[in-house]
Amino acid sequence: MALDIFLPDEAATIRLSEDMALAVRRGDYIALSGDLGAGKSTFSRALLRAIADDAFLEVPSPTFTLVQSYDLRIPVAHFDLYRIADAAEIDELGFDEALSEGVCLVEWPEKGLGALPAEGIWLTFVHEGDGRRVSIDGPAPALARIRRSLAIRAFLDEAGYRDATRRHLTGDASVRAYEHVYAGGTRLVLMDAPRHAPGPILAHGKYYQQIAHIAEDVKPFIAIGRHLVARGLSAPAIHETDIDQGILLIEDLGSDGVLDADGAPIAERYRESAACLAHMHGQLYVRDLPVADGLVHSVPDFDRDAMQIEVSLLTDWYLPWKRGTPASEEERRAYVAIWDGLIGSLSAAEHNLLLRDFHSPNIIWRPKATGTDRVGIIDFQDAMIGSSAYDVASLVQDARVDMPDAVAEDVLTHYLSLREKQGGFDRERFVRDWHVMAAQRNCKLAGLWVRLMQRDGKPAYMRHMPRTFRYLTRALSHPDLAPLRDWCEKAGILATES
Repeated sequence: MALDIFLPDEAATIRLSEDMALAVRRGDYIALSGDLGAGKSTFSRALLRAIADDAFLEVPSPTFTLVQSYDLRIPVAHFDLYRIADAAEIDELGFDEALSEGVCLVEWPEKGLGALPAEGIWLTFVHEGDGRRVSIDGPAPALARIRRSLAIRAFLDEAGYRDATRRHLTGDASVRAYEHVYAGGTRLVLMDAPRHAPGPILAHGKYYQQIAHIAEDVKPFIAIGRHLVARGLSAPAIHETDIDQGILLIEDLGSDGVLDADGAPIAERYRESAACLAHMHGQLYVRDLPVADGLVHSVPDFDRDAMQIEVSLLTDWYLPWKRGTPASEEERRAYVAIWDGLIGSLSAAEHNLLLRDFHSPNIIWRPKATGTDRVGIIDFQDAMIGSSAYDVASLVQDARVDMPDAVAEDVLTHYLSLREKQGGFDRERFVRDWHVMAAQRNCKLAGLWVRLMQRDGKPAYMRHMPRTFRYLTRALSHPDLAPLRDWCEKAGILATES
């Protein structure tokens, strides 16, 4: 069903365009229809400035040039078809190519009927009193994105941030997205985390997210974030919540990370991150964590099913992509059996809260703070209870960064030294478990990169594949992982990727 919105003034039109800027995606065709002075140009200018995150971006009218292109976060081609004599001219303007690469914003789309896509996001502006009314229609998925953005605006309004400015921050491999929210001179972060849609049933009547214990709503983030703060670590304060809709307004911990301008690891910051893990692992874990009145999040175990479903990504996705043929039943059985043995051996490992993705994208460096507060931790909603070696492997073998051997060894040694000072720590056993957890993580990632490319249309993650196999080769160097190393060599995947 189409959306119908009254815009009492120009400020409301600008606000709508900013909300739309957070909903558009590559491949969107946005048609702006309406009389002269109805607000099309105001909307276009504000939309482009919001996508650019530049309030002073020069946006000349394309009335005479017919098209104006912008190389932004999402490339945008702004068309004005008022002066074309024939719809066939649209081909000469490069419409199809622009749409394949980004967003096409079209004023006077009526002039191009028959040459423009049959489906698009169509905004019709009409004068109404001193304001204007806009009707928004289009394909159901596009309208769902727009409704979601408008729901976030309503959430901010209700929370007292009516005049807030919203800007895209990031979106990653998950369904979550993040925005910067500017209000009253303060910058906050908004987490947009709609509940996961169930996937196909894989085993035991469960889908992947359930088996792998992937957070399906925002309750784990709330509970674990507050728990980390209570343990003396730095996680974002939570200012406003809508648990049902999956919207949180949280503290902005900053923009500095643990990498330098060239994307290389800053050793001091990785060492301090390792110190945070040592601090956390030196305390007993708590399973049941409060969320809100009457709500408790029970942290799940990183159990056999979860570890097996993750490593199966290598046989289900990576191997068929690499070899062009699926894994044989014999290969699968041998692989599962090897992992059954390794997972069983972890029953005697040290267990604690594991954050699951403790690496550079999720670590904020806070230079004005001291001690463990210098390390801001984000993206921990998938935390589980399991071998504490997992997060150390995630940090030392950062999936997004080429870690020099000397830096990796220094970070691991620093962690081990801090743990030994706490007392009661079995260094040899921990190092052995570190190798198992590093192998488990890298087997998962090898398949995940392919799944993101083939299923989700996100090929950029494939650039991490060579690094993943270098890390896997290092993990398999421990004698206890010789059977898995032999399996990988027979499958023909180590020699070519490492």
